Amino acid sequence: WLMGAGASLAAARFWELTVPDGDDGDGDEQQKLESRKLFVRVLGLYRPFYRLLAGGFLFLASAVACETFIPHYTGRVIDILSQDYQQSQFTSAVLWMGLFSLGSSVSAGCRGGFLLCAISAFTRRIKHQLFAALTKQEAGFFESVKTGELTSRLSEDTVLMARTVCLNANVMLRTFIQTVGTIYFMMSLSWKLTCLVLMETPLTAALQRVYSAYDLRLSLVLQNSMAEASEAVTEAVSGIRVVQSFNAGKHEARRYGNLLMKINTLKIRQGAATAVYGLARRLIGLAMQVLMLYYGRQFIQDGQMTTGSLVSFILYQSQLGLGIMILASSFGRMLSSVGGARKVFEYLDRQPRISTDGKLRPDAMNGCVSFHHVHFAYPTCPENPVLQDFCLELRPGQMTALVGASGEGKSTCVSLLQRLYEPQQGQIRLDGRPLSSYEHRFLHDQIAVVNQDPVLFSTSIRDNIAYGRPDCSLEQVQEAARQANAHDFISNLENGYQTELGEADSLLSKSERQRIAIARALVRRPLVLVLDEVTSSLDAHAENQVQQALAACSSRTLLVIAHRLRTIEGADQIVVVSRGGVAEQGTHQQLMGRRGLYYRQRERLID
Repeated sequence: WLMGAGASLAAARFWELTVPDGDDGDGDEQQKLESRKLFVRVLGLYRPFYRLLAGGFLFLASAVACETFIPHYTGRVIDILSQDYQQSQFTSAVLWMGLFSLGSSVSAGCRGGFLLCAISAFTRRIKHQLFAALTKQEAGFFESVKTGELTSRLSEDTVLMARTVCLNANVMLRTFIQTVGTIYFMMSLSWKLTCLVLMETPLTAALQRVYSAYDLRLSLVLQNSMAEASEAVTEAVSGIRVVQSFNAGKHEARRYGNLLMKINTLKIRQGAATAVYGLARRLIGLAMQVLMLYYGRQFIQDGQMTTGSLVSFILYQSQLGLGIMILASSFGRMLSSVGGARKVFEYLDRQPRISTDGKLRPDAMNGCVSFHHVHFAYPTCPENPVLQDFCLELRPGQMTALVGASGEGKSTCVSLLQRLYEPQQGQIRLDGRPLSSYEHRFLHDQIAVVNQDPVLFSTSIRDNIAYGRPDCSLEQVQEAARQANAHDFISNLENGYQTELGEADSLLSKSERQRIAIARALVRRPLVLVLDEVTSSLDAHAENQVQQALAACSSRTLLVIAHRLRTIEGADQIVVVSRGGVAEQGTHQQLMGRRGLYYRQRERLID
């Protein structure tokens, strides 16, 4: 009776004992509740694939049921062979064993196929949702989050989420069904030995509780360490020119090696904990097997069991011990998987700080842009304002040039005009209305930007020019290329507009890349065209080609940021930016006559 009471108590407390705990108190209960909510949310994402899951779990139950009957018939065969042999009973027992074995194998194979399909479909869906959510975030978000971390969430944590349900829940359900069936057959063979064996449960559960809590903490630290290593590789590869020019290859290799050593140390600690846990688990199981054999011999001598029943019981006991261990450890693996899902859901739920709820789409616009008392500081450095009471007006059909020293706020004006950031005070208006009131896609069709180092993607030249406009025809692409003075050199390429830049990108000069970027901007037919230092690093011939391309843009509102002052002498207005505000404003002749900042900068360059 004491053994039965202990086994019942162990079964009643199994859930609480096997769920790994962190710190004691309300925080621990809150963490459990949050983890279970996350698991339910992950399960909800599988809703479109419920047929695959249902099929997988149906075959899972069938496979487990068939496996559970095999030890029973194994004992029957031994009893038939040890007693008066009867051919019909032996044939029947062997036939049933074969049928259950075949059913188990077929069901297990079908279960794996269904669940693997569900995992693949879920992974594709969650990766697409996460990538779409990331592309909607404001620029400041990517300044505060490292690229390696985002890559790690996309490549590793999404897969871990998929395994949360399909693998961990699969293991839990299979083991639970198998454990219930095993206990039923064990009770039918000998309830006394069953109560003895179940005394192992509280010891195994307590051991698993300690191990799972430790393993969960290590898994979270390991995930962050792997994200840091991915970030180090991304930084080194993307900045390989800087690494090589400063002969810092050994430094980067040493830095990456240190991160790998940290990961290796964590994995060694995980392995050591697993080894100690496995040793303790085996010792407990071995002690229980010795007791079970001792009492089993006594029951055979007393006529309470047969030899075949004891063999069946031993087979069931080995399954039960393994099942309890798997069932207990699966909670820890599930919570570890949910830990990765937590960060993914944070990104999925994050709302961009720049609103895209504008609805305005006027049919006719002029293209007048005005900066009205704008104050701005970057989110990463809120104590260092970049623009202070900045006021400026860009008129349609005119070219406005921003000049000034580096770091004075010229490129910041471009970022605000693109709505990559929002000013803390003041407004930027297009045709007298705030930029936020316009529909998001419509606004970015009206304002196009060409940067000093344009980004071209690994697709064809045509797709690069028509980027973001899948409905753009080849004729429209060619017309934009002609306006950007790029059609001739594109046509001379072997594959013309179908040339893949992933292969031929290195063959393009910087001026050719910039003219393709200008064509990409012009194909949208924008009202406002912004050129951010596009000629600062070109030679005279290349600069002349880009200038010819810009001559076709005179009918638009044109904003140019330039370091070479001679390239903007013909601008309708030149604005000198200093200390976050407008220091001087006028034509080239007017500013030279005032002998102010513009005059001194030009004289310094001439000297």
